[in-house]
Amino acid sequence: MNHWIEHLATLGARFHPDSPTQVDDFGRVLGTTALEQGFVAAVTDLGLIAVAGEDAASFLHNQLTNDVAHLGTTEARLAGYCTPKGRLQATFLMWRDAEAVYLQLPRAIQAPLQKRLSMFVLRSKAKLRDATDEARYAAVLGLGGAAAGEALRTHVGTLPDAPYAKIDGDFGTVIRLADAFNQPRYLWLTTADDAIKALPALRATLALGGNAAWHLASIHAGVPQIGQATQEQFVPQMINYELLGGVNFKKGCYPGQEIVARSQYLGKLKRRMALATLLDAAARPGDEVYSVADPDQPSGMIVNAAPNGAGGADALVEIKLAALDGEVRHGSAGGTKLDFLPLPYPLDALEA
Repeated sequence: MNHWIEHLATLGARFHPDSPTQVDDFGRVLGTTALEQGFVAAVTDLGLIAVAGEDAASFLHNQLTNDVAHLGTTEARLAGYCTPKGRLQATFLMWRDAEAVYLQLPRAIQAPLQKRLSMFVLRSKAKLRDATDEARYAAVLGLGGAAAGEALRTHVGTLPDAPYAKIDGDFGTVIRLADAFNQPRYLWLTTADDAIKALPALRATLALGGNAAWHLASIHAGVPQIGQATQEQFVPQMINYELLGGVNFKKGCYPGQEIVARSQYLGKLKRRMALATLLDAAARPGDEVYSVADPDQPSGMIVNAAPNGAGGADALVEIKLAALDGEVRHGSAGGTKLDFLPLPYPLDALEA
């Protein structure tokens, strides 16, 4: 256990039952009101792959759903990695510096994904490494809500001024992500020592949370994350990934590209991802949901879920668009009812 995790333990961190290093929260589940007002979350369940070498960008450009060749050093992008059948094996937050291109993804799937990508390097001058515990990225803090920007600015100076803009400095790396609750979200990657120094001041004005709070904010931003339970389940459009800028339809080929393009241009999309809340805190990614009008087969699947501080969970749900007109329930047609909420961006398929 590194001293960042040890420090979080002294602050009352509650760890996930399956991992002594994944911080769920700090004694209470933060709800949407706390997130909207302002929060700082210790994000401990994300890993980081660094791809270095003169062919790093071109190699990844040929593997991922987004443009890597023209990725600048002052921006970040979403990207997916598909099977040849167009199903997502992973989703990444991606950025670069002068030394490497970085892919952030859940730690639980990092090792096998890194191994799989390495198999396709072949003669390319590119090398993949696990950068998760490297000193400059040892601590990851997620911040959001009305008070977050001013609190973070005290420690890093200028903030990125638009979603998916990035700044680097002696303080580390700050990436602005998609807004949640009509407020900016930021990801700050820095050294353990700098995070430990900054945390008391951040906690003075922001609610302290862990992975659960960060996942809840991402859910309300409408940004999905593929994990162990949902690998190879979805074509990117099924989880709104092209709406979020995670797919570039003008770049060259990549695994599954033909199927992803066909899904985009041939016919009308019949499945999308929606935001829902339900009175069941046990809802998990990979759980199926059922339409009461069609109870014999699942109408969709939970992509991401997080406790919402009100005894239940909020979730991103991939679902047949036709099912949204009726009652949808968790686990079976007799399970807990899902109440759908508006996403922070329009679904083009719903506007047709």
